[in-house]
Amino acid sequence: MGLVSLILALLVEQWRPLPSARIARPLGTWADFVEEHFNAGEYRHGVIAWCLVVLPLAAAGWALYAAAYAIHPLLALAVNVGALYSSLGFREGARRFAAIHEALKAQQIDNARAVLSQWRGEPYADLAPSDVARLAIETALTASHRHVFGVMLWFLVLPGPSGALGYRAAAFLAMHWNEKRRDLGAFGRFAADAFAGTDWLPVRVTALAFAVVGDFEDAVYCWRTQASRWLDPLLGIVLASGAGAMGVRLGMPIPREGVVEDRPEIGLEDDADPAFLDSTLGLIWRALVLWLAMLAVIGVARMVT
Repeated sequence: MGLVSLILALLVEQWRPLPSARIARPLGTWADFVEEHFNAGEYRHGVIAWCLVVLPLAAAGWALYAAAYAIHPLLALAVNVGALYSSLGFREGARRFAAIHEALKAQQIDNARAVLSQWRGEPYADLAPSDVARLAIETALTASHRHVFGVMLWFLVLPGPSGALGYRAAAFLAMHWNEKRRDLGAFGRFAADAFAGTDWLPVRVTALAFAVVGDFEDAVYCWRTQASRWLDPLLGIVLASGAGAMGVRLGMPIPREGVVEDRPEIGLEDDADPAFLDSTLGLIWRALVLWLAMLAVIGVARMVT
């Protein structure tokens, strides 16, 4: 049922993508309510608040699936598909990535900067085309991991849709309570720590998938030697592996609001350009097909044993 649920959810999401705001808005409202009532500035209060947001959502997903399965397996399948549909964000990210790609190919740099700024939530008025391409690739690799591969892994690990819902909620809180303009200090630190623990295995599985469907040797080399340089070392594993798999250089300093933001270099060989945006989409799609093929093989093996 897991493979069928994933395929159906991906098809529905491709047909009618769900805007991320539809999910982020109510989840953010609940997170703000919990923060308002439990944030006394201490780490343990962040633990309690995190549990009040993430655990009930994951438990509700499991309970709904179990109740649906008791009625009929097809109803349980529908619950899985609905939960995955609300957790995935593949199509929305692909749409923004394609818009940046088209703008760069048409040499409409202002349009490309505007889409990138909206996607990342940061102003990027001074970027050169190569900078835009580099940041678009980084954002696409990050989004594919956090909105597709990480969700898929936890969906397969925990019963029903509880893993997918819990992972997405944990990722949301790690960002929501630790934004640059809204850092909640000790209260928000547990959300970051919890997501780091939750994401420990998924980032390695995603990086391995990128390595398998790309240049394996370079991907593993970049993973081993460069990932720890990134501000978020876990995310650095995904970016370094993806960059090595494609043979492109990512990271590096970029200008933002009159200040040069220092960032380490990851990857190898060529500078990013619009041609590498095609390579990025190809890498992500091949990794997704690899995941689904492996799940199909495991399913067939279970049927014949």
